[in-house]
Amino acid sequence: MSASLAVVLLGIAGGSQGAKDPAPPVVHELAPASAPEARATDALTFHGAPKPRAADAVGEDWPAFRGPRGDGRTLETRLAAEWTAAGPPLVWELVAGSGFASPVIADGRLVFTYRQGSQIHVDCLEPESGRTFWRFSYPTEYRDRYIANDGPRSTPVIADGSVYVHGLHGELVRLELATGRVVWQRNTCKEFGIPLDFFGVVASPLVHGDLLIQNLGAPGPCVAAFDRATGKLAWGAGPAWGPSCASPVIGSVRGAERLFVLAGGESRPPTGGLVVLEPATGAVVHTHPFRSKIVESVTGSSPVVAGERVFVSASYGTGSACLEATEEGGFREAWTDRHIGLQFSSAIHDRGVLYLIDGVADRSGALVALDPASGRSLARTELVWDETDEDGKSRSFTVGEGSLLHADGKLLCLGDNGHLLWLEASSTGAKVLARTRLFGANESWTPPVVVNGLLYVRQTRPENDGDAPARLLCYDLRAR
Repeated sequence: MSASLAVVLLGIAGGSQGAKDPAPPVVHELAPASAPEARATDALTFHGAPKPRAADAVGEDWPAFRGPRGDGRTLETRLAAEWTAAGPPLVWELVAGSGFASPVIADGRLVFTYRQGSQIHVDCLEPESGRTFWRFSYPTEYRDRYIANDGPRSTPVIADGSVYVHGLHGELVRLELATGRVVWQRNTCKEFGIPLDFFGVVASPLVHGDLLIQNLGAPGPCVAAFDRATGKLAWGAGPAWGPSCASPVIGSVRGAERLFVLAGGESRPPTGGLVVLEPATGAVVHTHPFRSKIVESVTGSSPVVAGERVFVSASYGTGSACLEATEEGGFREAWTDRHIGLQFSSAIHDRGVLYLIDGVADRSGALVALDPASGRSLARTELVWDETDEDGKSRSFTVGEGSLLHADGKLLCLGDNGHLLWLEASSTGAKVLARTRLFGANESWTPPVVVNGLLYVRQTRPENDGDAPARLLCYDLRAR
């Protein structure tokens, strides 16, 4: 292993190899305090209580980006597979400013971050009513270079009574979940000298045991792990690759737990790829270059562990690839295909099949079933249909850069124009069980979330043909 790939260990057996925490944060000892009562705000509109849950319904929390296991799958059952033309009933909606971060839900709390004016808000809500427990805010001067949306991208993570939030300029803060009080805070971009990438900080932090793991990027550690209790750097590792828009994931291959980070941001020449590490120590197991040759491009699809393989994908002429774990503990490239690529969404692995929404620019919007072993396309279902507007004009729609969620044995798809689809998918193709338009707004790239039979959807832009602003919406998806 070259020196550029050597792991830097801090406070771990083996000793430091030159890097250190430039500014360990101050930890605030919080006195016991009662949690505030939930209250309705002017931004909230409550439409009606959801149906009671079925007695045998299974539910689980969604504490992090792409769920409790980071794979876009939930154990939720007894979800309504059919609805009227109007779609599932709307329970509540919250005017919510700009951003792309997903809501996260755990321990009876929903945490959601967005921007209003020059302030970033982190709101803690009651999931079933939308009422607010507390709000944490801080100022921002971020301006995006490419799109109009300049709100937070990184999704918070909830663990053990705390919530961790990573802001656009590197503001990393641990808040007490019950009260919203600050335990510690720091700024990763300033402290590690990391320049702001194309879209600010986008990757969502990952909790693993006592560690909070993130793709920081060069010239700081490519991958960094912080002690969750103190916020101090535990280890930093990886090549001199910048931060991507993809989030780190944990998976098990050949009986060994591995951390998979798809790195690579703004650099000339463009560099980046997959970094495989031991999550406890940061020891680098494998690196695999994988990034578009176009400088101004995005790697936004998170790695997906598929059995003994890991799937990676990107758009801008990059395509997709699968790396297979070897008996020696390393990885080898099993296959690559430049004709299928993901831009913002991530694939779902279910019963030996990879499902994804093709993100290649000239033919996006199809659900593709892939064999992870060979890369062979097993089925391709074009998700295209016509709708007639109030003026009697017909318009063709597709799910575009849609997002997938596996729930109750099916795939829930949120199209990037605000459509919601239930899909029954297999290796032979997909059938649309239900479809509706929740709202008419594009750039709906935030993955949907389902917890306790309730569906949470982020509308990231104001409606194209209406007056509804950007919102967080809660729908009743409980079966009767």
